Amino acid sequence: MKKVYSDATQAVAGLLKDGMTIMAGGFGLCGIPDELIDAIQASGVKDLTVISNNAGIDNVGLGKLLQTRQIAKMISSYVGENKEFARQYLGGELAIEFNPQGTLAERIRAGGAGIPAFFTKTGVGTLIAEGKEVREFDGEDYVMERGLFADLAIVHAWKGDTEGNLVYRKTARNFNPMMATAAKVTVAQVEHLVQPGEIDGDAIHTPGIFVKRIIHVAIREKRIEQRTTRKRGEAAASSAAV
Repeated sequence: MKKVYSDATQAVAGLLKDGMTIMAGGFGLCGIPDELIDAIQASGVKDLTVISNNAGIDNVGLGKLLQTRQIAKMISSYVGENKEFARQYLGGELAIEFNPQGTLAERIRAGGAGIPAFFTKTGVGTLIAEGKEVREFDGEDYVMERGLFADLAIVHAWKGDTEGNLVYRKTARNFNPMMATAAKVTVAQVEHLVQPGEIDGDAIHTPGIFVKRIIHVAIREKRIEQRTTRKRGEAAASSAAV
């Protein structure tokens, strides 16, 4: 099966439809499948439910899909860096399903493992538990959370081979691997595309069986979401004190 496509537009062709659910990998701005997001934006598909740890920043990553009003609902953990997200949410234009970050990760992992639901203590007694089943185990209350499974997962990998075996690097390993298992179709963008056998089998994070389509992308700009520094004088004084 030929998995390598010439570009992002070709890689998502025939996969997109209004009202679908998409998982988008990455953490902050690290490891986001930006070229695939651009292709989804260009397609004009709308009323999307997007599952992602966060919503990028204004006009970067998923922020582009928010800007063009293509997202109807976000299932996320952290969205504090996107002003357009906040504006749409507070204006009643965007539905949000908030999750504690660990719960979101486990919901995705469970979906990929074929587990429809699980119980966790996280969120018991809070707004997170409203409308959900709460059950007692060993004298403690646990809230039931549903596994998540999408129509399409888009992920970014540092290295991959033409059979779809993927390797992620550092922070990009947080959500990309589990999302790759939790969708009907997974499309990956890969910085370093190699031939089968060139990746040590023990180094593979996502086996190729989960990946249906691949594109080779240029080495990405490593964006910094927030940069916090001290003034030069303060840094020099601190070094002198040591």
